[in-house]
Amino acid sequence: MKLKNLIIILGVVIMVIACATNPFTGKKTMALVPNSQLFPTAFAQYNQFLSENKVVTGTKDAEMITRVGQRIAVAAERWLNANGHHGYLKDYKWEYNLVNDKTVNAWCMPGGKIVFYTGILPVAENETGVAAIMGHEVAHALANHGQQRMSAAYIQAGVAIAGNIAIKDEKDRNAFNQYYGVGSQVGVMLPFSRSHETEADKIGVYLMAIAGYNPDEASKLWERMKAKSSGEAPPEILSTHPSNESRIANLKVLAPKAKEEAAKFGVTSFRPLGKY
Repeated sequence: MKLKNLIIILGVVIMVIACATNPFTGKKTMALVPNSQLFPTAFAQYNQFLSENKVVTGTKDAEMITRVGQRIAVAAERWLNANGHHGYLKDYKWEYNLVNDKTVNAWCMPGGKIVFYTGILPVAENETGVAAIMGHEVAHALANHGQQRMSAAYIQAGVAIAGNIAIKDEKDRNAFNQYYGVGSQVGVMLPFSRSHETEADKIGVYLMAIAGYNPDEASKLWERMKAKSSGEAPPEILSTHPSNESRIANLKVLAPKAKEEAAKFGVTSFRPLGKY
């Protein structure tokens, strides 16, 4: 069987048996690993991470991380319910932890398990900045980006295996592996990752606005992120994330739309920045 035919068959099977719908975009997404399997694994990995790192508890910063996270989660549920997605969050187990680490980062695992490193707080600068980061991280969980990335990796590996089975000539097989590895990464996986970041920026800025935080501050956060960055960033085409410039410009465009969305929920004014 020719490689082209194998790829077509593999793609058809995947589309038939493993699709989900993103409630925020209405688009079909890959779901080779169901959340019923993915979430328990993610929860266990999260607990292991917490056991191996210094979790900050009982401080104003730790309490603020939890408070902002809860507000963003409530905003997400309000939006989902208002748009006909009742029960979407039934399997999510939200948890927000601050970890003592100088790394300028925050992340969210599938199912709603979130970590902020203390190193990102000076860049966030205030509670609204934290809300911008939190909205973005929560958005990754809501849109099942982890599930999609895992599914894409399985497909990438599956096509590679199919190619190695179908191509009998060793020279051709080696060439396929070389070009497919680079081509699938630069042409598919990296753009896929960047699209997730852009999608999370949009969902996140909407959620922070519905939660009562000024969405104008999201672009300002990324201006501070850009200033904090050391060294020259790789070209966007070779990165998992959009460039800082692209993000800042996009968030400035999204902020007025986020305010319009928040107004649908009766939110027409926003909390003070809450410097800490």
